[in-house]
Amino acid sequence: MEETTKDQEVLLVANKNESNKISAVSGMNKDGSIKTSPPLQKNEPDFLKINKQGNALENFFSNFLRQYDSPTHLHFFKVPVTMIENATQILQEMLKNEKVNKPFLDQYRIDPASVTNQVINKDAIQENSEKQADLKERSQKYQSIDESRINWEQFEKLGVTREMLEKSGNLNAILNWQKSPGLIPISPKFDGIPLRTDARLSFREMPDGNLSVIINAVRKEVNLDKPFYGIRFTNEDKKNLKATGNAGRLIEIAPKSGEKSLVFVSVDKLTNELITLRADKVRIPDEIKGVKLTEEQKQNLRQGKAATIEGMTGKNGRVFSADVQVNANKRALEFQFSSLAQQNQQPAQREVRINKHLLGVELTPEQQQQLREDCTIHVTGMKDPAGQPFNAYVRINHEKGKFDFLRWNPDKVQSKAKEITPSAKFQTQVAVNAEGKTVETVKNIQQPLRSGQSQPNENQAINQEQKQTRRTSKGKKIGI
Repeated sequence: MEETTKDQEVLLVANKNESNKISAVSGMNKDGSIKTSPPLQKNEPDFLKINKQGNALENFFSNFLRQYDSPTHLHFFKVPVTMIENATQILQEMLKNEKVNKPFLDQYRIDPASVTNQVINKDAIQENSEKQADLKERSQKYQSIDESRINWEQFEKLGVTREMLEKSGNLNAILNWQKSPGLIPISPKFDGIPLRTDARLSFREMPDGNLSVIINAVRKEVNLDKPFYGIRFTNEDKKNLKATGNAGRLIEIAPKSGEKSLVFVSVDKLTNELITLRADKVRIPDEIKGVKLTEEQKQNLRQGKAATIEGMTGKNGRVFSADVQVNANKRALEFQFSSLAQQNQQPAQREVRINKHLLGVELTPEQQQQLREDCTIHVTGMKDPAGQPFNAYVRINHEKGKFDFLRWNPDKVQSKAKEITPSAKFQTQVAVNAEGKTVETVKNIQQPLRSGQSQPNENQAINQEQKQTRRTSKGKKIGI
């Protein structure tokens, strides 16, 4: 009976319409809807069990596809039944940043259409076994940091508080064993003298079980000439690291422990620090953004090289092509557009800095992250150069290296996605306040025009008339 349980898996479903809430599939209701249960070990008798030798999964999806036309708001995952609670916790956390964690999620994702035509072979069974072992390892190790273990005095010595980390959007990443997404201003003291600099912060568990704050301070530039874990970079390595931020190959390093290992090497572009990622910890997916990878592309990615992938589909539905490469610092695949842009004689992508404030409005951490992921956000209460408020949809224009401010959401109504052109009611205000133009009817008004204003108001007209009178009186001569 124990051996049978080990062979069993359970099907999980994540509903995008419910913030990617994960449930365990129990079967199908009479009306064709999916019957689910909370993914808790105590509910194990209710779960739809999937045996490696059985066809329960194929039967379920055959019925499912007869009821639905592969709805995009549902995602299915398959995990061992004995690890359901830990696996659910990991997948739920990974789904918070689905774009970054897609390579990991794809290892356990199930495509309903492919299951009904799947062919099981020895290689597939072996690959599935490796995936289960990887998920089991992550289940045992992954657990967000309990804040009661944190000695906040360590941060206070750096001039950093918990509130600062939370407001800047860095706290969640740090509590999940990651480096802070952004730079944090710190001011540690040496012999009583504060040293102000920027750094990325993270936690590391020490042998005694205590948590230590790791400071990744900003370096002036990355030093590629000194030895790195017992090796020296080749000229080709240096060229690649400077151009793309990645070495472009697997490098065998020899840490002080003496155990050699093959790693990916990348540059943390925020701190100019070299970061490594063990090659045996990276799994290359079969598909990226809707494009099935060839064996050559997968092999290039495994070796640290870039693979050119065309015809990928972004979240906004737009088709794009890019060079894809493993980035050790991001611990994920990254998309690079510069080389493809040059091949197509198009301007290279220009980086746009995402600040906490935009035209007088403080962006939420979620809005900042959406901009980093090339999504469009709606911002209210921004101020034009004359201090007048306006609202707009905002997105990054990589070609021009700036923000686009749009009247319509380009992700939903692409036919109307163009830069804001003021209506006739607001043309005078924009021309005078933002573009510095002169309009005859208001050319002598010193104050910025209000929203929709094209004529001077009563007070402005009086002031204008008084100024004109003073100029006229100064020009008269009094005769005797």
